[in-house]
Amino acid sequence: MTAMEQSPEAPLRVRDAAQLAWDDSADLLVVGFGGAGACAAIEAASQGVSVLALERFAGGGATARSGGVVYAGGGTLQQAEAGLEDSPESMYDYLRQEVGDAVSAETLRGFCENSRANLAWLERHGAAFQGSVPPLKSSYPSDQYFLYYSGNEAVPSYAAQARPAPRGHRALGSGMSGINLFRPLAASAQRLGVRVQRQCEARRLVVGDDGAVLGVEAWALPVGSRAAKRHARLARWTDALHPYAPALADRWRRKLRALELAHAERRLIRALHGVLLSAGGFVFNRAMLTLHAPRYLDGLPLGTSGCDGSGIRLGQSAGGCTARMERASAWRFINPPLAWARGLIVNAEGRRYCNEEAYGAKLGHAMVEEQGGRAILILNRALMKDAFAQVGPGKVWSFQRLPAVLNMLFNARRASSLAQLAERIGLPQANLERTVATYNAAARGEREDELGKSRGFLASLEEGPWYALDLSFSSKLFLCPVITLGGLTVCERSGQVLGQDGQPVPGLFSAGRNAVGVASNFYVSGLSLADCVHSGRRVGAHVAGLVRAVLASSQGEQQ
Repeated sequence: MTAMEQSPEAPLRVRDAAQLAWDDSADLLVVGFGGAGACAAIEAASQGVSVLALERFAGGGATARSGGVVYAGGGTLQQAEAGLEDSPESMYDYLRQEVGDAVSAETLRGFCENSRANLAWLERHGAAFQGSVPPLKSSYPSDQYFLYYSGNEAVPSYAAQARPAPRGHRALGSGMSGINLFRPLAASAQRLGVRVQRQCEARRLVVGDDGAVLGVEAWALPVGSRAAKRHARLARWTDALHPYAPALADRWRRKLRALELAHAERRLIRALHGVLLSAGGFVFNRAMLTLHAPRYLDGLPLGTSGCDGSGIRLGQSAGGCTARMERASAWRFINPPLAWARGLIVNAEGRRYCNEEAYGAKLGHAMVEEQGGRAILILNRALMKDAFAQVGPGKVWSFQRLPAVLNMLFNARRASSLAQLAERIGLPQANLERTVATYNAAARGEREDELGKSRGFLASLEEGPWYALDLSFSSKLFLCPVITLGGLTVCERSGQVLGQDGQPVPGLFSAGRNAVGVASNFYVSGLSLADCVHSGRRVGAHVAGLVRAVLASSQGEQQ
């Protein structure tokens, strides 16, 4: 689908709301019913606010298809259950290293101090968590474990700055846990009276002469129609197929768009106190990615078809500003198998550039932003043997096992000497030999590792034969998932979208990956979902305050 097909139109401008014949209305109108939208809806509805959510597909967005990990700490019940100590200060000291200046120190501190309460809030609305910790670090633990080190907390350079603790709280349930997190939230929203209009797309905002957002012009497929049924079926297949056949999934997205354009019916929906844009990022929009983050075009877009930037562009159409649009996250996970992380990764010059035990997004960032996308993993026979054993049936997830096995079988260059290996993969021989020799000295305990790798992650590569696996960003056999991190700039106290002058756009809010938040600098597993809770609840509470203020004013006038 082309950028022109998806670009939201300029706002429908009117003198005042009474000028239009509205088809529906609500105090808060939510555009995008995923993690952030659901949390905003629940928070607002629990305070007596009427909420209508518009969802282009079935609901859940990237949250429902994620690992369901919520980054939380400061002494959660699950951390206590595991016998672990943590504090908001330690959480803040760690996250400051990851979040940078994406949000203010005050906002990040509040995020950390409210972390336990936000996790407890999720539990009150049906989500479940547990304090079982895996014995070894992994990019995503098996169904036996639900609390883990989901970032760089235990990496020495980070641990020196902040006391480490596992803070990745995975929603309890079998399989990928995103759906286990979203389903109870959707059910809670329904119990609280939140209405959800599915297969309904907000195509443009309705704006008054004073610049205030009054509502949206939406287009909905007729409920129960043949087109709606086909759309639902095709949407499910498209997102399920995408990781395995991206090109075919893209063709099906064009069919989805054609169905919407041919059969959807126009509806004008009034937002009495605010429109929330919570429609995700823009990783599925090639035009936006080319413009803002072209280095990430070779990655595998991670999310759902709704992550097309439509919510961001709706905000821009009303004067909203964006920031950090160049920020994206490439996930080059090399653990499991743990043996891979005990090897070393080099660039096109045969030199190491990142601690291999670091979180996959940190490794991916260095690979894409600093090394031209190159990442070549060097192992020896002992580590290859360990790696095969570590990804055996029943030991890791299939999405972790299959790429590892395929690459060891079909993407590994073998050589009886490092000189021969360098020749076969096109690396400078002297550099590779020097890199491996320096690494071996650290593994033998003769020196500290130059990149600060933990002793337990070091392995001597003195004995061959040696293997090289090309895990570069453009690899077709070891695809690298990518998400976008930038979005609309918002007031960090209310979630209101900010305009060019730094002032709020009246009546317009944004949350989740649609907006700049705590996850907009470097990514850590669970940080995006935690920000959905934080930023979504923030908007819901603010709109509830607006409703109360209007009600109090009205009652005062009557008296």
